[in-house]
Amino acid sequence: MKRFAPGLLNLLLLAALALSFLLSLRIGPVPLTLGEVGHALLRPGAEAANLADVLVQQRIIVNEIRLPRVLLAILVGMSLGTAGAAMQGLLRNPLAEPGLLGVSSSASLGAVLCLYYGVSALSPWLVPASAMGCAALATLVLYGIARQRASNLTLILCGVALSSLAAAATSLAINLAPNPTDMQDIVLWLMGSLSDRSFADIRLCLPFIAAGLLLLFACGPQLDALTLGEDEASSLGVNLPRLRVQIILGTALCVGASVAVTGSIGFVGLVVPHLLRKAVGYHPSRLLFSSALGGALLLLAADIVLRLVSGEQELMLGVVTAMIGAPFFLALVLRQRRGVP
Repeated sequence: MKRFAPGLLNLLLLAALALSFLLSLRIGPVPLTLGEVGHALLRPGAEAANLADVLVQQRIIVNEIRLPRVLLAILVGMSLGTAGAAMQGLLRNPLAEPGLLGVSSSASLGAVLCLYYGVSALSPWLVPASAMGCAALATLVLYGIARQRASNLTLILCGVALSSLAAAATSLAINLAPNPTDMQDIVLWLMGSLSDRSFADIRLCLPFIAAGLLLLFACGPQLDALTLGEDEASSLGVNLPRLRVQIILGTALCVGASVAVTGSIGFVGLVVPHLLRKAVGYHPSRLLFSSALGGALLLLAADIVLRLVSGEQELMLGVVTAMIGAPFFLALVLRQRRGVP
């Protein structure tokens, strides 16, 4: 991708996101026109008594079924894209990504344990809290390893180990599930999906994702300085311990809250920053916001594709992103082995 002016790339991403937003509201078992979608969005509270049955149905479809799904895709995509860009800036490793390095798996484990033991019945807020706690712990472990000047291979292997450990513990919970229904619910949830989500799910994750995004966006100038090295960044006035805590906390909030409502959706934080890095001139501060928009666009586009190609049984979004991201990751690793930037 060629380099763009700082604001032009974000304008293009916003335009593509707006078009995807409208397209996503149109498609489904009941296809709608842009006029019908616009009318439903602009007049969501019109009195049902004054409307024909078909118009009432259109408002229900757009505002209660499709709109929460679209907004959640944008929120989760923004959080995963930004978290991936921030982790890559902190670890100075283009292969860093919450899903690959075990952060998403650890967040899934926290959420599954909360669901399995019935703690979520006490308060729905305990699910994202548990997911964020496990995500923060995994991010902290990874940062401790990265500080030892570990190679890319070492960092990836440690991420694989964390993922395997979290997956094993999650599998144990599935294996000990009291009935087949609980086991099936956990398995389907772990695959990642936006279907059957409501505004209640958005209200559950929005405060945490918003706080996490604010923390990560505020790290931009310090990440620019960190590209020169830790000693040089410190000499420029960067408070490294505070920066590390800020990124770890922001990543945990974004990834943990996202996983708590959608399950594990991987590779967004790897693919998006890598595609946009050259376009922003390799500036981590510019990459953060562009990755947020790009992540939202990628996840929304993937959700549109899976709804178009799915039959009676809808595909899981986490499966689709993995099918996109796994070959991309392999190609990226091979390029790095050949020394291609």
